Amino acid sequence: MMNMPEIRLGIVAVSRDCFPASLSAGRRTAVCKACSAKGIDVYECPTTVESEKDMLKAVEELKEAGVNALVVYLGNFGPETAETLLAKRFGLPVMFAAAAEETGDNLVGGRGDAYCGMLNASYNLGLRGVKAYIPEYPVGTADEVADMIGGFIPVARAVLGLSKLKVISFGPRPQDFLACNAPIARIYDLGAEIEENSELDLFAAFNAHAGDARIEKVVAEMAEELGQGNKMPGILPKLAQYEITLLDWAEEHKGEREFVIFANKCWPSFQTQFGFVPCYVNSRLTGRGIPVSCEVDIWGAVSEYIGQCVSDDAVTLLDINNTVPADIYENDIKGKFTYAHTDTFMGFHCGNTTAKKLTSCEMKYQLIMHRGLEPDKEPDITRGTLEGDIIPSQITFFRLQSTADAQLAAYVAEGEILPVATRSFGGIGIFAINEMGRFYRHVLIEGRFPHHGAVTFAHNGKALFNVFRYLGVASIGFNQPKGMLYKSENPFA
Repeated sequence: MMNMPEIRLGIVAVSRDCFPASLSAGRRTAVCKACSAKGIDVYECPTTVESEKDMLKAVEELKEAGVNALVVYLGNFGPETAETLLAKRFGLPVMFAAAAEETGDNLVGGRGDAYCGMLNASYNLGLRGVKAYIPEYPVGTADEVADMIGGFIPVARAVLGLSKLKVISFGPRPQDFLACNAPIARIYDLGAEIEENSELDLFAAFNAHAGDARIEKVVAEMAEELGQGNKMPGILPKLAQYEITLLDWAEEHKGEREFVIFANKCWPSFQTQFGFVPCYVNSRLTGRGIPVSCEVDIWGAVSEYIGQCVSDDAVTLLDINNTVPADIYENDIKGKFTYAHTDTFMGFHCGNTTAKKLTSCEMKYQLIMHRGLEPDKEPDITRGTLEGDIIPSQITFFRLQSTADAQLAAYVAEGEILPVATRSFGGIGIFAINEMGRFYRHVLIEGRFPHHGAVTFAHNGKALFNVFRYLGVASIGFNQPKGMLYKSENPFA
């Protein structure tokens, strides 16, 4: 996927000066060998940090090597001050892990006490206000630490990506769709920047691209992607013009940022002025690695970007939309899958899911917009949406959100898209998440989350949860298993 950072890992061994530095350095080399065996490339920093001067030298070595994600490795107890200043000076995503003791035959000269040292490292990180990724159980053998480092990579990619991201939005939320409208102050806390624009700015830029020489090539690409689903070829030139407009805007407005995403107005005046719906273009850019959220959902776009960084794959943004009818559940789900009816729901949006994540796709008109804007006419200004059932797969449904009082909140739930026909319109799928009914009531409704949720097409819950923890999100909801009550759940119900 494009539009994301490439992670260059580095590892620094730290050593308390009353322990042999060779013990920590040797264990560091063993971790690097284990990483190499697992296909993980790690720069082995030659300086073992025992003092603040060592720390400064190590930081220079890391910079010269182009390292942008660091593993601080306690091969023994470690120096509390130097190791946490190392994380602070490095200033990019950092993980802390510690060495387990190797053998009962060497618990005198070869005992490292890193199990103890991790406690002091954590305390000192807190004193200095330094964020760090600490695995669930951060002490292990070389092979186990290598696995921890593998789990750190998607977290580091998301955190680093956010620090180099610009969110570009066009237009305010549509009237009576305030649910996804949230304070943006926390965007800056994530390290990202935001540029808000008027729909008129977008319209002027679109008109300036009329007759652009690149349109013909993009139309051909669209036709090839749609294949037999190219049912409305006459709308493709306008869609191609719009796609080029967004890509040029991204390039011209990214400024000092490296990565760009969009949160764009898409109705109701969009159709009357532009003459199409933008759904298909949104799907194409998102499929390439530039998420474009619908309805100016800024936090939805940020969530999509985090999911893309974590999964290294295309994502989508869907409404947690409608229940599965009882007859579909009885005929196609019950007895074939282990889910209760209330574990299922339909995730839908107009057509922003990339074609590569649909079982088949067709260029259509947006039915809901058509009802309101041209009810007695053949579809014209409402053409441009991509429709099809979403492919069956594992999924993670999640969202990062700023609450009304500007606090960060998030949720994460793993599940799957079932291989069951939806019999409906739009980009849509039948989703199943264990205990969805309770999760819906006590996390989504109780937590006042909006109807949009981001989706990755794999089980990425562990990494997403760790990203949110790293970002300082205090409230992270999940679909709690049966018998584990939510704080708001009535125990007598």
